[in-house]
Amino acid sequence: MRQRWRLFIAGAYCDGASSETFPDVNPATGVITADVALATQTDVDRAVVAAKNAWPAWRKTLVTERIRLLRCVADGIEARFEEFLRAEVADTGKPYGLARVLDVPRSAANFRIFADLAAGLGTECFETQTEDGAGALNYSLRRPLGVVGIICPWNLPLLLLTWKVAPALVMGNTVVVKPSEETPATATLLGEVMAAAGVPPGVYNVVHGFGPASAGEWLVAHPDVAAITFTGETRTGQTIMRTAAARTKRLSFELGGKNAAIVFADADIERAVAGVARSSFLNGGQVCLCSERVYVERPIFERFVTALAAEARRLRPGPPEDDATTLGPLISAAHREKVLGYYAAARTAGAVVHAGGGVPDLPLPYCNGYFVEPTVWTGLPEESACVMEEIFGPVCHVAPFDDEEEVIALANAGDYGLCAALWTNNLSRAHRVAQALEVGVVWINSWFLRDLRTPFGGMKLSGIGREGGRYSLDFYTEVKNVCVKL
Repeated sequence: MRQRWRLFIAGAYCDGASSETFPDVNPATGVITADVALATQTDVDRAVVAAKNAWPAWRKTLVTERIRLLRCVADGIEARFEEFLRAEVADTGKPYGLARVLDVPRSAANFRIFADLAAGLGTECFETQTEDGAGALNYSLRRPLGVVGIICPWNLPLLLLTWKVAPALVMGNTVVVKPSEETPATATLLGEVMAAAGVPPGVYNVVHGFGPASAGEWLVAHPDVAAITFTGETRTGQTIMRTAAARTKRLSFELGGKNAAIVFADADIERAVAGVARSSFLNGGQVCLCSERVYVERPIFERFVTALAAEARRLRPGPPEDDATTLGPLISAAHREKVLGYYAAARTAGAVVHAGGGVPDLPLPYCNGYFVEPTVWTGLPEESACVMEEIFGPVCHVAPFDDEEEVIALANAGDYGLCAALWTNNLSRAHRVAQALEVGVVWINSWFLRDLRTPFGGMKLSGIGREGGRYSLDFYTEVKNVCVKL
């Protein structure tokens, strides 16, 4: 019997007003695993009204109580770890081994870290001199925004959902979540955990649907939604921005990337190869932080390409439950066609294919899944589409460079500026190049090493604003100044 994922509004599960559903497909097999309730515009309005009605009491709830509830939610996720794990894998097809160490643990950690940060959050106070000598005090107050619309991606569904929900709630906002139509399960399950933890009805709501002329657009355009936080594709972010502009809603965007990895000849080559293989192929390359452009200093270029291609060939696609599986599928048939289109375009443009470039041969039912081979190219011009456009698959193009100035210019070329990974044993060079790169995050001799207290976000077409640490708490609050004449 197929699972049914329903809407979660005002603390209760319900079907959409139209009773329509859409299919939830397991990308590893192509099999429909669940039917998902499709929200109508009336349902989105009900969810926003529920959040709006819950907000006055929630904002007045003592921050110590909100912190306690967040920690209870974290405990609830961990208590149902295996259930969340199965739901996440069924939606994404990723290996259990990856989701077990990344997706579910980080989701619980998100609630705890923002609870801890809120517990120690302070505000400013300034003593102001006045001509009469009496002086004045200027102090600041933080106040929640109200109803926040949260639109989540499909690549790390639970992790990125909780990354947004936790700081929004702890700062006194209520939320309406629109998970990706590809991955509705864990956002829905979280409703049960919220209720069991004692989070009041209406504080956390979930509506399912699509973007244009569906739940996503209706949520963004709703007059009672004060802010939108979105992680996803840049064009979608631009559409949201145009819609939100009519009411000047507060926005936080983490958008696309075409990230560079830079490997200098003095790097530890074995570590660099392993690091770039991870940064190019983790989660099937479906991480906004993945390295799709790799620049290697010419003296070690040939050696590096050979070693990286060998690492790509060692990855094993297959059943998510098999411990030997190290590569999951792409999220959908449509996305696989997009990625395979880039594979074909690269061959047409003259790329040398050192590994991959096609579809793996897998047994039933996995031959019906959306797998592609991890792929390493060289030989493409920098202006080619495959080098400049985000592919979001397990692929990278490797090019040589001769000096520091040249590689900085190459890495900074293009419209994106999310992150970069830099591999060198020269400390001065590491700091110098990191400072020159036009990106929001630079890793030196590592990748995806995250301290959740640090700012996260991109430059150029890669996003607006920063999340993480106090930056998230800032986004989800308005700050007012109070001046008291003494």
